[in-house]
Amino acid sequence: MVAAAVPSFLENLHASRLTEPMDGLARIAVRATALAASRPARIAYPDTVGLTPAQVPKGELATDPEGTWDHSTWRLLSFRFDAPHAYSFAFESRLSEGRAVFFARAHGDLDGDGNLSTFSVSGESRDGAEPRVFPVEIQRDVE
Repeated sequence: MVAAAVPSFLENLHASRLTEPMDGLARIAVRATALAASRPARIAYPDTVGLTPAQVPKGELATDPEGTWDHSTWRLLSFRFDAPHAYSFAFESRLSEGRAVFFARAHGDLDGDGNLSTFSVSGESRDGAEPRVFPVEIQRDVE
């Protein structure tokens, strides 16, 4: 019975480690795309905001102090964590006449060894076209 349960447990553990960054990036991408759909490219996405929280949690869940997610970009993206979490997130936008791109990243250090897992998603908005989102890229998903 144990031999049958261990693979299932490991699969669920792996999936749970992917849930926070994948869901977080999906939420960011959906909201960024919705904003871009109603704006010209030169103002399609919110401003760049650095890693939030600034220190990636090391091997434990972090509870953020009040105000951690108050940057205007996080408010425009309706993104924040009210519960303890294991990843830090960043959003970068590059805006120009006719074309804009965004990059959203999630960094985690689930075992506290200083090596980060990185998940990223990007999107693009061009004047006269529907905004689009590109597939998620993962580096060291289970570091």
